[in-house]
Amino acid sequence: MKQTRILHLLQSNRPVDNVIIKGWVRTRRDAKGFSFIEVNDGSCLKNMQVIADSSLVNYKEITKLSTGSAVAVTGSLMESPGKGQKWELKADGLEILSLTPDTFPLQKKRHSDEFLRTIAHLRPRTNKYSAVFRIRSELSFAIHKFFKDRGFKYIHTPVLTASDCEGAGELFKVTTLDLDSVPKKDGKTDFSLDFFGAATSLTVSGQLSAEMFALALGDVYTFGPTFRAENSNTSRHVAEFWMVEPEMAFSDLNDAMDLSEEFLKYLTGYVMDECVDDLELFAKYVDKNLMKTLEGLITSDFTRLSYKEAMEILSKSGQTFEFEVGFGKDLQSEHERYLTEHYFKKPVIIYDYPKNIRPFYMRINDDNKTVAAMDVLVPNIGEIIGGSQREERINVLEARLDKLGLSKKDYWWYVESRRYGSAYHSGFGLGFERLLMFLTGVTNIRDVIPFPRTPSSISF
Repeated sequence: MKQTRILHLLQSNRPVDNVIIKGWVRTRRDAKGFSFIEVNDGSCLKNMQVIADSSLVNYKEITKLSTGSAVAVTGSLMESPGKGQKWELKADGLEILSLTPDTFPLQKKRHSDEFLRTIAHLRPRTNKYSAVFRIRSELSFAIHKFFKDRGFKYIHTPVLTASDCEGAGELFKVTTLDLDSVPKKDGKTDFSLDFFGAATSLTVSGQLSAEMFALALGDVYTFGPTFRAENSNTSRHVAEFWMVEPEMAFSDLNDAMDLSEEFLKYLTGYVMDECVDDLELFAKYVDKNLMKTLEGLITSDFTRLSYKEAMEILSKSGQTFEFEVGFGKDLQSEHERYLTEHYFKKPVIIYDYPKNIRPFYMRINDDNKTVAAMDVLVPNIGEIIGGSQREERINVLEARLDKLGLSKKDYWWYVESRRYGSAYHSGFGLGFERLLMFLTGVTNIRDVIPFPRTPSSISF
């Protein structure tokens, strides 16, 4: 007999005979002649209440079931006379697949997030984390659906690269050289003897590769893991994270801003429609204002203002910030959250940043001081999307690389794309985990990714 997922049984509109569920015991309590067992198979937040009576041949073993034990139950789905659930499963048979010892660290009491990070291999079995990762799964599907419906092509960009997209040098080096006997040439590591014959790193972005395909296929996107060797232990940073990066040919900065706003509204609405039970858990236990915040994003027209205007608002705010405000300085999280949570009280898009605080590939504006860049800021998170119109003029791009001391030899293929059929184009990157934080109210990025990678932490 084929297993039926608990989610589908709970959505049933009639009793069903001869069903089988397989899952893990959440709780068990005994009554006279009966054992009430809450079973969850991960398909949804709610458990299935199983009624096992003393007539079952292995009833004595069933009364020894502990939290975390795995079981297979056959029986009939019946209307429940008890409060809190519509259906229950009357067991005709219950097979104990594994019996968990009393040392199982997840019990009925609530555990702290800090403790659960130390047992990241088990935390998906809790209500909170199973809900997070179901939402993560649905959100991944929604991303692909959004772009598919709009004619974008999905491409896979390399994880290994010789290019530093951001130019910040925060790269994880990858090598097959013997670290106890590194070959040298002119006093430096001789990467010509390495696997790829050149210095290689994990990518910080798939953008540069995606641009090449946008200049061939039109509208494309990539969605995958990226890496940054930034020695930061904040609640917003991890070393391995996922990025969604669309690139659009024949589009300018306004097009990128329009798409980013449409994208966020679509994903938020999708999760609100498709993840109702899981989202309610976060609205009840994590952030009481969550639903109001999400509805506010969907119904609001995002405020758009220039970097210069944003700096003027911050300078005149009367607020005391930890980081100094001034033209030419990058916005910090405290500045972003002031604008979204206090001043405008809704999402904000800031554009036209000073060129000295933005990467080489962003198109320089006519004032020669700013670039056609934009950041989308949302309440509780701050920056969630960063994007720009890309520099399509080969002479300007080459001059920019020279100015920043970047090797044109290293970026020869990127520069060459501006020689052959160059066209104006734009795109952005969305931090997938930051979006999950926004949608759930979770305040630490380590709690929305299955196995977080942070400085001095590579467990699991």
